[in-house]
Formats: sequence, C-alpha cells, structure tokens
Amino acid sequence: MNREDIGDTEHAVTEPQADALVPPLPDDRSLLVLDDDKPFLHRLARAMEARGFVVTQCETVAEGLAALENRPPAFAIVDMRLEDGNGLDVIEKLKEARPDARGIILTGYGNIATAVTAVKLGAFDYLAKPADADEIYHALMATSIEKPDAQENPMSADRVRWEHIQRVFESCDRNVSETARRLNMHRRTLQRILAKRAPR
Repeated sequence: MNREDIGDTEHAVTEPQADALVPPLPDDRSLLVLDDDKPFLHRLARAMEARGFVVTQCETVAEGLAALENRPPAFAIVDMRLEDGNGLDVIEKLKEARPDARGIILTGYGNIATAVTAVKLGAFDYLAKPADADEIYHALMATSIEKPDAQENPMSADRVRWEHIQRVFESCDRNVSETARRLNMHRRTLQRILAKRAPR
C-alpha cells in the first residue's frame, strides 16, 4: 500500500474522545486489524486498544485467515487491497465463521460498487482512507457522526466514469479481461485505471 493511500496517518489515528452517545463495548472485545502498511497498522491498533478493544494485528490475507481459524473475532477492520490478495475474502470468511461479527472494509480505493460488494459479502460498513480512529470506532459500534451533505460536493465526471467502471468490474467478479471486453476497453488501459485511486 502506497503511503499516499492512507493519508496523514499521524493525524488520522487519534486518541479516544469522550462521547456519551457511543454505547459501551460488549463483553467480547476481540478485534482483528488487517493492513499491510505497518506504521498505519500499529497506530490504528494502539488507538483501538486505547478504546478498549483486544487487538490482533495481521499484515496479509493469509495471516488474517489463520487468525479466523484460531478464534473468529467479534470485530474486524480490514484493508481491501493487500500484498497477497483481497481483504474482502477475509470479511467473507469472518461472516461464515461468526455471523454476528462486525467487519469494516477500509481502503484508499473507495468506490460505490466495491462498497456494495463488501456489504453483500458481510461487511458491516465501508470507509475510505483516510479515516480517523473515531470514525472507525463509530462504524464498528454502529453509531453515526456528522458528515458533509453529499449534495454539496457532487461527483465529478471523472468520478462518475470511475464508478461505472467499478460497477462493471464487480459484476464480472473482478475479472479484468471480461470487464475490458464489456467496456470495449484495452486490458492494459483498464488495469491502469483499476490500479489508481478514485478521482475526486
């Protein structure tokens, strides 16, 4: 994961703030944090521990799946794009092993189509990087925080095109060749588009 994909993590991961509206943590506070950016992973893990979670840190899909085998956690924060695969696979296995678990996909490659796929596979929520620890905590605990009105910042034409490509990509089960065929696009061109972050 490139450094730019996680934003300013020194500020993105913060200490907990008092919030009377957030419900208390359940008895099972086990949390899997899976991200292949070590500095971000360690900071986020510390921030979640400060909020009362018992954290298991993993850097690869293989490590994440192994952790699920040992003891499926009650909560999970999973990066989507990892060195050895896709974090959605971990979310899917988590929901199979523990249907009541709350898993969140966290990624710098946010798009609506992937968000829909993540929810279908069992993700409880979907957050685009950079997301701070308070935002992640609220998502895990299913509480709301104030966000800007989407109508004040409508998607650009480039973003609309990006979203369309992503919807087709997801409908093709993330098969690049089939997506390129349906979009009448050169495969390498599509690969370059998919490798980039979503336009604003």
